[in-house]
Amino acid sequence: MKVSQSLCLGPLVVCVLSMAIAPTVSAQSYKITDLGTLGGASSQASAINASGQITGYSSTASGVSGGAFEYSGGKMTNLGSLGGATSLGSGINASGQIVGYSTLATNSYGAFLYSGGKMTNIGNLGGNYAVAYAINDSGQVVGYSMTSSGLTHPFLYNRGSMTDLGTLGGNQPGWTSLAAAVNATGEIVGYSYLSTGDFRAFLWVNGTMTDLGTLGGDWSQAYGINASGEITGIAYTKKNLAGHAFLYSGGKMKDLGVLGSAYSWGFAINTAGTIVGQSTVNSSSEYLVYHAFVYTGGKMQDLNKLIPAKSGWVLTQASGINDSGQIVGYGTVGSQEHAFLLTPQ
Repeated sequence: MKVSQSLCLGPLVVCVLSMAIAPTVSAQSYKITDLGTLGGASSQASAINASGQITGYSSTASGVSGGAFEYSGGKMTNLGSLGGATSLGSGINASGQIVGYSTLATNSYGAFLYSGGKMTNIGNLGGNYAVAYAINDSGQVVGYSMTSSGLTHPFLYNRGSMTDLGTLGGNQPGWTSLAAAVNATGEIVGYSYLSTGDFRAFLWVNGTMTDLGTLGGDWSQAYGINASGEITGIAYTKKNLAGHAFLYSGGKMKDLGVLGSAYSWGFAINTAGTIVGQSTVNSSSEYLVYHAFVYTGGKMQDLNKLIPAKSGWVLTQASGINDSGQIVGYGTVGSQEHAFLLTPQ
């Protein structure tokens, strides 16, 4: 469940004997597992559920750019498509139901629900495309779709029916507003355009969409929400000079910082409030370097420093985390981009 798909670092330990001892920090470390591919050169993991089942996409031996997969018991299984050549898995719930999107035989694309070994097109809001991003344990699905009037709106799919969630006022063709995550109680987060053309992170609850604000800039996006309603994403700072991952809790947005450059994104959060995502680590004008991070105990840490030395991996993005602290995402190993699973040790 991408939403709650959403580790914890060791506590600060202070020892007091007959004399004061300097406090020490016990850093969490991880075992890394290469999830492999569906026969091609690359793969990415999007989400993980409580049982450790994973979804994402992989290239195939035939050269197809992406095939949605389920990874379980050490095996990656191709989920197929809705008639087109490409599919991608983006969310998974506790029952192993998977959502995502696939190209169609018509060369458009549709949102799918994969359940019981079958991929089903869940429809759209009247337009010719839809994308599903997340599913909760009740089977509620969120994403975005083109409407009959040519706009792109976030949706909630529940029990066979798709509902348009509306926007924060922005309704122009080409402005994509979307729902990225849904928690166990049906609270939905994503981002929407305003009438001004700016976009903001939102929380949707029982028909009401609320603007979550920013970190001083004009823009924000929400990507993950946990069972307690804590939210993560990216928000821009004053004068839009940077965009930082945030934690939104109790009506307040907290800046989580960066790993060394101007940008970071929080993509998923678990029940403990641990957040995973991605941050730039340099400020080169030619290209940016991205590293996966975990945020817990008030600190953002580069996951590349928490895996075995000389592993050969460069972890680029952490996309999902479950309540056991297992993390999935993608990185580079052996000059290829592969999906990974990190397991706390």
